[in-house]
Amino acid sequence: MGLFDDDFYSTKVSKRLSRRPSSEEGWSAAKQRKGLTTLQVSLICSVLSAVVAVTLYSVVLDSPSKSASTALSSGLIHKTDRDPYERIVQAAAKVRPSVVSIVNHRDAKPSANPEDAALGSGVIFKKEGAKAYIITNAHVIAESENLEVVTVDGDSKTAKVLGKDTVSDLAVLEVDADGINTVADMGDSKKLRLGETVIAIGNPLGLGDSLTSGIVSYPNRVIPVSLNQDGVYDWEQEVIQTDAAINEGNSGGALVNLDGEVIGINTMKISDTGVEGIGFAIPADDVMDTVQNLLKNGQVVRPYLGVYSLDVNNTYSPLTAEQKKEMNLPADVKEGVLVLESHGPAAKAGMKLNDVITELDGKAIVSTIELRKYLYEQKKVGDDIEITFWRGGKQMTLMATLTVKPATTDEENPDTHK
Repeated sequence: MGLFDDDFYSTKVSKRLSRRPSSEEGWSAAKQRKGLTTLQVSLICSVLSAVVAVTLYSVVLDSPSKSASTALSSGLIHKTDRDPYERIVQAAAKVRPSVVSIVNHRDAKPSANPEDAALGSGVIFKKEGAKAYIITNAHVIAESENLEVVTVDGDSKTAKVLGKDTVSDLAVLEVDADGINTVADMGDSKKLRLGETVIAIGNPLGLGDSLTSGIVSYPNRVIPVSLNQDGVYDWEQEVIQTDAAINEGNSGGALVNLDGEVIGINTMKISDTGVEGIGFAIPADDVMDTVQNLLKNGQVVRPYLGVYSLDVNNTYSPLTAEQKKEMNLPADVKEGVLVLESHGPAAKAGMKLNDVITELDGKAIVSTIELRKYLYEQKKVGDDIEITFWRGGKQMTLMATLTVKPATTDEENPDTHK
């Protein structure tokens, strides 16, 4: 059967039109059906085959591009409403009402100069009954006599501190919920990707309700910090690094992804000559763990040893050869933690000035950071801990029972003690 439902393309002669020598009509009929020569038939077939092949080839090649074009028009372009920056606008609009400005009046006297107040930011993360709860940085509310929270609508509210933690640099405030209708959605900071677009919202330089944008420069940077601001690094903090502008007053504000979720609390920046675009935020997952502790206990419950210390190989204040000789410290002991003061469990266990701690539970300890991290990450309140140290040229061991870190007092700041 041929393409057109007859014998036209057949190479055989039809039985119906087979040659009949005895009849002229038979020859005539056969000649009339022939019509075209074999050469013409071949030529037509070739042309038609070429046309069909080209058509099919074009359809195959065009299909992926049409599919991609369709996907682009129905997916990405629709998602961003044909404007790649529209998602930033929408994310900012979603989270903006939950970000507040914080004014720390460190002098409560009526005659106090308003310009002496410290400025910061905060994020409303919870509303329950007649109260709303705000996350901010601990350093934003330091030495406060009176805390004022200003909402995006300009309403001013007096804030109460429910708890703070200088190690994580976080604090939780409570305000009257009247007029507060928006609570921030907290995102999953573990899902952050290098290069992801983020926005920072806060109160830089007192310019409340300010927005900057940038990218995630590094999702889990570990940086050293000085907890008591003495220039000596005694802790390490995991942070999100971003090039979104974070300036003075942005601390405690929100770092937000393009879904309008808070994935970090802005906390600090590197400010130096020739340095630009290096800001840091505390990851939301770490923030919420600390916040739950602050809501429950007013502080983060950590095990407390009670030593004020200095690294033996401290870069800024290294022990001299004479000091080591006076302490009778062996020449091969080049790393460890020198005890300057002992309190609480350490004092009760018998630790003294100039003891040099080199091991905790058999684990080598070379710095104050390592000592603190071991306590906070490996031990809990009530645990016994074995301390190996050098005193008067002799290596000694004692046991101490860890307690809860006492509340901060004017006479002593236990955040400088491990």
